[in-house]
Amino acid sequence: MNDWLETYRGIVYRWEVDHNDHLTVAFYFARLGDAMLALLASLGLGVAYTRRRGSLCVTAGCYVRYVRELRVGDIMHVVSGVIAVERDALVLGHKLFNSETGDVCTTVEQRVRHVEARRQAARPLPAAQRRAAEQRRVEWDVPARERRPRPSGLDGFHESSRDTVKPDEVDVFGQVALMHYIHRFSAANGHATAVFGITPGYMRNERRGFSTFEFQLELGGVLRPGDPVRVRSALVHVGNSSMRLFHVMTNERTGERVATLEQLGVHLDMDARRPTPLPDAIRDRAKAILVS
Repeated sequence: MNDWLETYRGIVYRWEVDHNDHLTVAFYFARLGDAMLALLASLGLGVAYTRRRGSLCVTAGCYVRYVRELRVGDIMHVVSGVIAVERDALVLGHKLFNSETGDVCTTVEQRVRHVEARRQAARPLPAAQRRAAEQRRVEWDVPARERRPRPSGLDGFHESSRDTVKPDEVDVFGQVALMHYIHRFSAANGHATAVFGITPGYMRNERRGFSTFEFQLELGGVLRPGDPVRVRSALVHVGNSSMRLFHVMTNERTGERVATLEQLGVHLDMDARRPTPLPDAIRDRAKAILVS
């Protein structure tokens, strides 16, 4: 891993664990935020650069693979590098390891756009920063993402999250931090799966959970403190134990679509920590509400 830069090192705190007894997905994105800041700073694109030049790198999308669980007390670290250099964007690669076992737990392919801070208009990367990024290039040996059909509209979607952006959600660049998008999508997932029977009561009584193994996140709009946020969700695939959901987040003040998330997960046996088949009644209800 000599070509990679260590960008985070820490631990899973008890208050970061969800009802599935593992690290909440939003807190993976908190670590990703730290890793991105460290890598950008090493390329001369950090906070000082933004203050000096009025430009910054904003996330346009992430492809995340959750390979192994992290549980309370687990120690972890992240290494990062540059996968690709574009005219006005970078593709960053991050690998999160369980520091005790050495296992890769999560991989993130993150595309960041270089933009003018006020208007978010694309700006070419400066020559010095481009050279620095080229020197940080790493080999990305992660399977390529699968591009799947997605709903073209919102017919059949269910209301799944609604709240307001808080001032403390803003990061050091003045943008809403990625983890706060993901917290909203996690809440949306709970409401979306309850529609076809995977309710909190069912999960508690049957010792079942929902374990995410892939995210495809796309960001295309702007949120500011005070903006009302709405998420609508649809189930787009159901298998023996697996499910795929599609979430759409909008800024209700402007009507703008600000983010989408394609989420893949499995019906989890909480004791065996393995996928388990969906009960027939739940699968039938799920198939009845599928959005194509």
